[in-house]
Amino acid sequence: MARGRPRRGCAVTDDRRTQLADNLARVEDRISTACAKAGRARDEVTLIVVTKTYPASDVRLLAELGVRQVAENRDQEAAPKAAECADLSLTWHFVGQLQTNKVRSVAGYAGIVQSVDRPRLATALSKEAVRSGRELGCLIQVAFDVESGQSGRIVGDRGGVAPEGVAELAEVIAGSQGLRLDGVMTVAPLAGPYAGRQRAAFERLVEISSDLCTSHPAATMVSAGMSADLEDAVAAGATHVRIGSAVLGVRPRLG
Repeated sequence: MARGRPRRGCAVTDDRRTQLADNLARVEDRISTACAKAGRARDEVTLIVVTKTYPASDVRLLAELGVRQVAENRDQEAAPKAAECADLSLTWHFVGQLQTNKVRSVAGYAGIVQSVDRPRLATALSKEAVRSGRELGCLIQVAFDVESGQSGRIVGDRGGVAPEGVAELAEVIAGSQGLRLDGVMTVAPLAGPYAGRQRAAFERLVEISSDLCTSHPAATMVSAGMSADLEDAVAAGATHVRIGSAVLGVRPRLG
């Protein structure tokens, strides 16, 4: 029987797989080069691919290419995507600002919540972790947009606790059933004393991490750096980088 033309869907999938593979290779080269410049071993830095706005089919292709850590920032997108990819061996990270009314859903699929920034959220996560019989890893999101002495939360949709609030929140998480304190996270600040100084912000985060580890030795994870500034994060000492557009591409604007 003569072979027909390849189905268009198959060709598109192959093209996308090639694109993702090429992008991952470039990101891998950037991380490896940054590690070498910083005198660090490549295995000290873990790549987390942020798949927000991209379909579950991309997550499957990434898994085929060896990606094991993926992140999302909106539960309404993440929950169905995680369900569709439940057969894959992946760790899902939740990296967006999390409202307590979404905690039950997020606790059902996330292995690590990177955006814990207030005791009330930790308490809600603990309740749902216990209810579902799971252990949730937690990172304290540190906000460098806030000035010393301000309230723990910043205004806006990025979230985070002021550096002065990290120790207190760490005690809440560490003492909560079903939660595991894994470390700290930040996003390069857009305002405040560290605006435009992401390397300095990441270095400060590593200092905060070192202080935290004196009381909580297992909380060694430092999540910092994205597509535009991963080199600064690696140089500062980040253990995890969260990369979206450099792997998946820049999503075109609609309209």
